[in-house]
Amino acid sequence: MTPTQRLEYSHPAFIDARALPIEQSGGDDIDLRALLGTLIDHKRFILTVTAVFFLAGLAYVLLTRPIYQATALLQVEQAPTLPGITAVEQAVGASDPASNDAVSILTSYSVVKSAVDALNLNIVVSPDRVPLIGNLAAQFYTPSKPGAVADAWPGLGRFDWGGSQLDVTRLDVPDSLLGQTLTLVAGEHGAYTLRKDSLVPLMDGNVLLEGHVGQTVKHDGITMQVTKLDANPGTHFSVTRNNEASTVSGLQASINAQPAQQNSNVIQLSLDSASPHLAVQILDYVTQAFLSQNVGRNSAQSANSLKFVKKQLPIVKGRLEDAQAALNAYQLKAHSVDVPMQTQSLLTQLDDINSSLRQLETQRLEAARLYTPQHPAYKAIVNQIGMLQARKSAMQKQMNTLPDTQRQLLRLNGNVQVLNTTYNGLLNEEQQLQISQAGAVGTARIVDEPTVDITSPAKPKKLMTVAGSTVAGAVLALAFVFLRQFMKRGMEDPAEIEQLGLPVFTAIPLSEQQLALSEHERPRLFSRRRQRLLALAAPEDLAAEALRSLRTSLYFTAPDAANNRIMICGSSPNAGKTFVSANLSAINAQAGQRVLLIDANMRDGKLHTILGGRPDNGLSELLADRIILEEAIRSVEDVENLHFIPAGRKPSNPSELLMRPRFAALLHALSPQYDLIVIDSPPILSVTDATIIGHHVGTSLLVVRFGLNQSREVEMAMQRFRQSGVEIKGVVFNGMERRSGGFNAYGYHADGLAE
Repeated sequence: MTPTQRLEYSHPAFIDARALPIEQSGGDDIDLRALLGTLIDHKRFILTVTAVFFLAGLAYVLLTRPIYQATALLQVEQAPTLPGITAVEQAVGASDPASNDAVSILTSYSVVKSAVDALNLNIVVSPDRVPLIGNLAAQFYTPSKPGAVADAWPGLGRFDWGGSQLDVTRLDVPDSLLGQTLTLVAGEHGAYTLRKDSLVPLMDGNVLLEGHVGQTVKHDGITMQVTKLDANPGTHFSVTRNNEASTVSGLQASINAQPAQQNSNVIQLSLDSASPHLAVQILDYVTQAFLSQNVGRNSAQSANSLKFVKKQLPIVKGRLEDAQAALNAYQLKAHSVDVPMQTQSLLTQLDDINSSLRQLETQRLEAARLYTPQHPAYKAIVNQIGMLQARKSAMQKQMNTLPDTQRQLLRLNGNVQVLNTTYNGLLNEEQQLQISQAGAVGTARIVDEPTVDITSPAKPKKLMTVAGSTVAGAVLALAFVFLRQFMKRGMEDPAEIEQLGLPVFTAIPLSEQQLALSEHERPRLFSRRRQRLLALAAPEDLAAEALRSLRTSLYFTAPDAANNRIMICGSSPNAGKTFVSANLSAINAQAGQRVLLIDANMRDGKLHTILGGRPDNGLSELLADRIILEEAIRSVEDVENLHFIPAGRKPSNPSELLMRPRFAALLHALSPQYDLIVIDSPPILSVTDATIIGHHVGTSLLVVRFGLNQSREVEMAMQRFRQSGVEIKGVVFNGMERRSGGFNAYGYHADGLAE
């Protein structure tokens, strides 16, 4: 380190970066200290965002109309053992599908439609309220007596403020008005007016009908009956007559029906609504309609089976009588009554097979009535019939080996026994089906009647919502801070610059005073521009103190410089080179030196916005021989010994003007007249002007902006200068911000300065 650098870092406003411990984190290790410092640095932003989300969540739970949940519990029992389809299902081993089908039936169109028709859900009525505050006022209004209505706010008489009620039991409208929102205006003593549009002034063309509470009014295809109207005169209600199909489909989507547990026959019903009593009524109608359908289905099934059995009874009875007559006739003819034991065993087995075949045939007929031939239940019955017929065929072959008399007796006895068993079975089924048809009990029952807890709304969950929104705000704020920190690749530590082999002459802290000067009201095009120098406006500011330290460093490096000219350059725009050039010149002028400041950025010079005046008649005109030197040099107001040359009007060839001998001759002529010449040049990575100027100055400084310029960017700037043969003496680290964590080499705060 040179003596100049040691003097620079020994200033009480600075601390040598190399004197502080540096935590070396290897690879991808997380620096917890840096993370904590980032959080502390952005604590205001994080707290503000969190507070906004907290207030938003609080406003939501206060202003949102509470939603209540009505619940009910049903049990779908296994179907009773009845002849017909139950026997079919038992024969094939099918599980009882009632519990699965009940969920779909509970939300079916026919079941839900019963609730829609009974409660007039096709008619939607709501009072007009002022957004946000209207719902809040109505929510906290407590009527003093039944039918009481809150007084309207002055000038807002058309809105409801709590207590207003409108019951419309009938509203028939033409198809053109289905789904269209109409407006009902309450009048005096139960009178009302139905209009098309509440926003259009009341005109005869908008009035659809006029009526009174309790009356059925018909006009132009509209039929309406209002049974209750509690509202201040002039209160507006929105009334809509929806299509039945859309109302039913919407209610179907709102009702949640699902088994209480997996493979359970208990079904849980729930419905969310802003009106708790209406939700209970809807579930009550739905459950009752489901029970009625369930009982009716069982009764209808028993009736169909009974009809089939009664049709089969006389047929089977006739066959039985014929079989008995044939057996008796053969016994008389053969003079034989008894059947040998072996033959009787075959007869018994054959009788069992025939009985089973008769039952399966009955089940097949029932299954054919309910299922298609491809249904698994139907196929299973057909397969069982085929197996029994195969066994019967085998036994019949065995019977063919018996004597003719035994075979004939066996056959006739078998026919009689099978038909007798079938006939007795049909008589038993007839009695069971008659009992089932007369019964009024289905396979479902209500375990818990529909209820609702009006003291605990289902939505919103106040504590959970407020806590969730607060946590969401904090998470989003943290994510934004860390994402911005991750995306922000600019250098924030002077040590990073020194690792590139460049000495840091000074680190200028971010100045609130300078920000205020920069945000000062911008002057108009032809108004007088006044200077806005930080060195004059706030001489005790830390940034001004840092610039004085830079002046000291340059004073000690002056003997080694080739001339008294200094170029201030940046790698990219917005690094703050113009700010450094202007205030460094002013501080040197305040020290008694004659200083000339030249704005060599003829492409986009900004020095005149800080020092005052207009940009024309400057360097570009001077190099083009359009004006003389005395016309270009200007004095700075309130700063003695400071002069500056503005950039002038933007030329078409700035680089060519700087390469002309006139520029070198101009600097050679001006150097003896001033103690210091400061040249503000364009950014090196944007244009090549800085490399041209660098060959005519004794000292070149690079301004690097905290958090803006990247390490790679500074390296590229240094490479450009080296390729052009220009040496950068050092770096001015501008806009240094205070950091609560991580590595902060220059500790800019009031306490540190006081020490």
